[in-house]
Amino acid sequence: MHKPTVRLHYVVALSALGLAAIAIALEFSPSGRSLFIYDRSLVGQGELWRLWTGHLVHFGWAHCAVDTGLFLILSWLFRQASVLWTSLLLVLPPAISTALYVFDQGMRQYGGLSAVNLGLLAFLACQGWQRDWFDWFWPTVLILYVAELCLEQAYGGHRGGMIRFSESDVSIATAAHIYAAIFGVTFWTLAIILRKHRARTDN
Repeated sequence: MHKPTVRLHYVVALSALGLAAIAIALEFSPSGRSLFIYDRSLVGQGELWRLWTGHLVHFGWAHCAVDTGLFLILSWLFRQASVLWTSLLLVLPPAISTALYVFDQGMRQYGGLSAVNLGLLAFLACQGWQRDWFDWFWPTVLILYVAELCLEQAYGGHRGGMIRFSESDVSIATAAHIYAAIFGVTFWTLAIILRKHRARTDN
């Protein structure tokens, strides 16, 4: 009776590893990076896949290692909610990129999984509070993560702060992280509403 659940665990694990592998492979492929990166002008020309794939492109090995490592850890924590994880991964990246396109017109290019990670962290933090208002583990992790980003931005955000970007003109995309946190909380709220609606329907 537990086989379907186990299979879904494998789906999450293999999908997360696959996405991480693509992100790593792109570090070896300049042409792949050019094809996948979020580029405002090219998105405006109709290359809408970049709204999703841009998050798989990173600016250097340190940037890639930290982002993909945290992404794998967060994906493992969602292993018992494969449908939820899949839904978040389908919607969260393009939502963040679309917000950047609409509200941050000065951002020519964007890349990295850090904003997606922050959105997942925000969702987990809200879930922790939902279960127990005294469960401060994930909210604390989220606060520390945001504090680190704010500290780096306060020092200019250039070359990634603690994480060194490979290009000198790249800086931390603070707006992307703000949008990610907002979307993470919003999607958690929608999940609660849908769960309550389903419960009323079942009754």
